[in-house]
Amino acid sequence: MKIGIANDSPTAAEALRRAVAGSEHQVAWIARTGADAVRLCRDLPPDLVLMDLAMPVLDGVEATRRIMREAPCAILVVTAAPQDNVGQVFRALGAGALDVTATPVLLGRTGGEAALLAKIRTIGKLIAGARPPAAGLAAATPAAASAPSVARLVAIGASTGGPVALARLLAHWRPPADTAAVVVQHIDPAFAGQLARWLGEQAGMPVRAIAGGEPVEGGIVQLAASGDHLRLTPERRLVYDAHPRDEVYRPSIDVFFHSVARYWSRSATGVLLTGMGRDGAAGLLAMRQAGQATIAQDEGSSAVYGMPRAAAELCAAEKVLPLDNIAAALG
Repeated sequence: MKIGIANDSPTAAEALRRAVAGSEHQVAWIARTGADAVRLCRDLPPDLVLMDLAMPVLDGVEATRRIMREAPCAILVVTAAPQDNVGQVFRALGAGALDVTATPVLLGRTGGEAALLAKIRTIGKLIAGARPPAAGLAAATPAAASAPSVARLVAIGASTGGPVALARLLAHWRPPADTAAVVVQHIDPAFAGQLARWLGEQAGMPVRAIAGGEPVEGGIVQLAASGDHLRLTPERRLVYDAHPRDEVYRPSIDVFFHSVARYWSRSATGVLLTGMGRDGAAGLLAMRQAGQATIAQDEGSSAVYGMPRAAAELCAAEKVLPLDNIAAALG
């Protein structure tokens, strides 16, 4: 891949240049300001941009927003101490960045460099559309009765642009006491706990990271917080599973939606929000075929109209709605 680097720190930019140059990829250009990054994306389009957050003229959040509007391409936020800048990280993800990782140090081959190259490889697979064939559609299977206190499940999947979309949705919809809401968002597991806290602050409601093994719970939002896949068991518990190991998307929305289609026999609604790729589309179709309600976000309100488009093309969504109308549809 041709990779652009947007970072005003000479030391950080050199560390990134060396990491990219030492791999199978090539450095397309280095931008010292956010404005330069936007211009270079227009003039010399890269396959991927490594975007810092703190830059002069335009910060990384605004630069990401403008690139996605004027010259869309894949963006990976690479910044020092990302866990200390959670608000900016989630705003950048909401503007269209795919993922986030820490800037590697300049001297020596480090764990930071390995993590960066692993993220780049994953994004390369997404760009190329390389993903395993979708699992066969799961038919609804009768299972043990759910807990009386939880009569309905809302399963939500999101990726690129998801954190901000989720915050907007949850600001207008709070799950009733008899409704469980479970979210699968593509995000580095290191940030999942912080995303739960941030969403809770933005929406003014309880949002809990799923440890694994707990039952679905009404009146709160439960968030997948692992690089493994989240599944619903026949006993209505939320567990993690490493398989399928070759799945590009981790955690996979498809895996969770398929498990809901199979094991949740009461009222359920699947919601597929903004995101790059096709994850969640086949799972949403499985939910619809199991008689469950399904909703996809529309193109106009999506940061990236990839996953919802795939769902629409499969006729997986009964309703295709603007983000701000989804809360009303959930009731």
